[in-house]
Amino acid sequence: MRIAKIAAFSCIAVCFAAGAYAQDYPAKPVRVIVPFTAGSATDLIARAVSLKLSELWNKPVVVENHTAEGVVAATVAAAKAPKDGYTLLITGSAYAASPVLYANLPYDPVKDFIDIAPLASQPYVLVTGPSSGVKSVSALIAAAKARPGQLKYGTAGSGSGTHFVAEKFNMAAGIDVLHVPYKGGPEANAATMSGQTTYWFPPMAIALKPVREGKLIALGVTGSKRNDGLPSVPTIAEAGVTDFVQTTWWGIWAPSGTPARVVDKLANDVARAVSSPDLRGEFAKLGFEPMSSTQPDFARFVRSEMEAAARIAKAAGIKPQ
Repeated sequence: MRIAKIAAFSCIAVCFAAGAYAQDYPAKPVRVIVPFTAGSATDLIARAVSLKLSELWNKPVVVENHTAEGVVAATVAAAKAPKDGYTLLITGSAYAASPVLYANLPYDPVKDFIDIAPLASQPYVLVTGPSSGVKSVSALIAAAKARPGQLKYGTAGSGSGTHFVAEKFNMAAGIDVLHVPYKGGPEANAATMSGQTTYWFPPMAIALKPVREGKLIALGVTGSKRNDGLPSVPTIAEAGVTDFVQTTWWGIWAPSGTPARVVDKLANDVARAVSSPDLRGEFAKLGFEPMSSTQPDFARFVRSEMEAAARIAKAAGIKPQ
């Protein structure tokens, strides 16, 4: 009887401690790992969301750009972090595409992470540099077919969302081009501006300013309709690549093993942050559409995106590297 009482008391104590831990969370600074460079679309979202969370929690939320060894290495670092809610990962739709792009992924996106909450979405923009002489999607496809294997396209890194959308476009257009991965969006933007690469697909957030300044030429947007940020730019489907639609999205994750009560608090507080008028206003300036859902619904969404990526890769003949 005495042992049973001790066991029951221990269980109550553990439950109370877990509840207190979640109530006190966060009791110290939280770090957010971003697998892309400063100034990339993922970085812009991470900094905007982190600032709002810092205001809600009255604790520092520090963004760390891990780019030295690429997207995969940064994600591994987040997966191996302590399971206490003080290290989070903010990344994009590349998270769902990575399993079909890498043959030996050193982490399991289903088992090694908890899907916390969605943040935002937006279309990509097909852009080229002024020196390319290309003024339309059809002209780009014609140039690529006239010089198979010679035109270069940039991405924000192998396995990134920009890589996946470009591969999907290349297959749909039937063109043979060379992939040049960069550390992030700003570097890929610069390479296309200078003519080192002929084109790439930045998210709207980092395409708007250079397009408006004439440093990049927007050929098409990947959404199902024209975007208010670039209303005169046709969709890729309008421009001749039938039924081509691809948007990108961003979310936040925690390492598996993070206490459930902390996960619940994170999901609720992130939803509060994303629904705040000031953060929505900041998103609107950059062309982001806020996303919101419950934590279980976001987990289901991520699984469905993984399944969709696998179907697209199979249909397009994309082989894991």
